[in-house]
Amino acid sequence: MFIKHYRKSLPASAIALALMAVLLPSCADTTQEVVTAGQEEENVTAEEVEENTEQLIGQTVTIRGEVRQVLDNVSFTISEDEFFGGDEIIVVNTSGEPFTLPEDDDVEVQVIGEVRQFNMVEFEEEFDLDLQFDTDYENKPAIVAESLALAPKPGEITQNPSQFYNKTVAVEGEVEEIRSNNTFTLDEDQLAGGGDLLVFTLVAPERTMVEGEDVVVTGEIRSFVSAEFERDYDLTWDLDVKRQLEAEYENKPVFIAKSIYPSAQ
Repeated sequence: MFIKHYRKSLPASAIALALMAVLLPSCADTTQEVVTAGQEEENVTAEEVEENTEQLIGQTVTIRGEVRQVLDNVSFTISEDEFFGGDEIIVVNTSGEPFTLPEDDDVEVQVIGEVRQFNMVEFEEEFDLDLQFDTDYENKPAIVAESLALAPKPGEITQNPSQFYNKTVAVEGEVEEIRSNNTFTLDEDQLAGGGDLLVFTLVAPERTMVEGEDVVVTGEIRSFVSAEFERDYDLTWDLDVKRQLEAEYENKPVFIAKSIYPSAQ
């Protein structure tokens, strides 16, 4: 059930994070590697939440999907893909932090929270909310969101980075090229006008990652200014790597990753 996601086998909008109890093993020693880290809560697809709500009640999960309906200022519905036929899942933001939904309807959202059956009276009392929508969703699957993040594709960031600056972002993609022990690129997934996204990771070494692996990275987007990066981070790039990155990515968006973990179907 907790298996890797192969992006080419499904539509991009069907992508969601999978349940992850343990980190996946690394590949053969002959494959180029980079050290990374990070482990999320149990993660499931939106379809699994809809179909297996009873089994998942009380579990903290991570899913990603497209926003279908905005219900009020703290609630919206999410689903993986309208063609899958699954009911939409209600997401109620109980993090205490406002969350701005994507400007682009195609940009997905990552949600981390507890699976519950929706009960409006109970939710309002427990979380001190004043929900402003009808009760047609009563007893349907819901996620009490502890954390929310925009979840664009790598090419969506490189094509239009300004909408993602200074925001928490979770990106799923294939490791394209490993440039150093803490720097790699994510494939742009053939988005017209997009380019590969450079990722610089701040996480402590715990596992290895290989080129061609599908991963999820969470963190923030910054414009790459070499002098600022040298000032702000403990860079380990050798001189050749530093020159290459400056030539290719100066003033372009760079993902500062605070966690990295394998993606899933």
